Amino acid sequence: MRRFVVKLARTLLVALLAMPLAAAASESVKLDRMPADVDPHDPVSLQRGAQVFVNYCMGCHSAAYMRYNRLQDLGLGEQQIRDNLIFTGAKVGELMKIGMDSKDSKEWFGVAPPDLSVIARSRSSTSGSGADWLYTYLRGFYRDPSRPTGWNNTVFPNVGMPHALWQLQGEQVLKTEVVAMPRGSKGEVEKHEMQRLVLQKPGAMKPAEYDRLVTDLVNFLAYVGEPSAQQRTRLGIYVLMFLGVLFVLAYALKQEFWKDVH
Repeated sequence: MRRFVVKLARTLLVALLAMPLAAAASESVKLDRMPADVDPHDPVSLQRGAQVFVNYCMGCHSAAYMRYNRLQDLGLGEQQIRDNLIFTGAKVGELMKIGMDSKDSKEWFGVAPPDLSVIARSRSSTSGSGADWLYTYLRGFYRDPSRPTGWNNTVFPNVGMPHALWQLQGEQVLKTEVVAMPRGSKGEVEKHEMQRLVLQKPGAMKPAEYDRLVTDLVNFLAYVGEPSAQQRTRLGIYVLMFLGVLFVLAYALKQEFWKDVH
């Protein structure tokens, strides 16, 4: 028992020491802000994001904590879900799983593609929200011949995932530029190397259109991470209204009980 406690204490100590390092690593990545905040009340954006997800992401990634019938909360009917969002023999009430076996995917890709049910929540950090991380990640792919897939990413260096949306965005390259920046008050100039993404081959969409599509996809992934958020927010408003009325009644009752005392 004593050895177990000592081992547990060491594990906790290592975890606590690793937390600042993880935070520092996340701070080193500059995230782009989404052009529009995550809006769980925008059914058009969520429906389009769902369409992009099932068409481009669900070949490898599942959303195993989400059921197809929950998409009815986005304003879709069961028949619309069957016709437009289910391409297998799955039923509307089933989970959004994929047919690919995790052992096979690990053998093919080196690592099994992660489930994306809570990806927007898990990527939140002090440097930005999980939505900003996903938005930057999906716009940060560039051609890299040294990688097995031919792709790399500015947010996730040496990522094993290829660029699934490259036909829409096009092909980017990472270019290094030397920028002269003033230093001190004597007019001195200091040169710095800066890297930036350049669109080398345009895709089917213009950059603004692709950014809008990524925003809708990220909006949907944020919704999948907490599909009951709308209901909880609405219920919270009703609870606060009830407590406000209850406070008024309780205060009036208190005044009635104590009017002869004061």
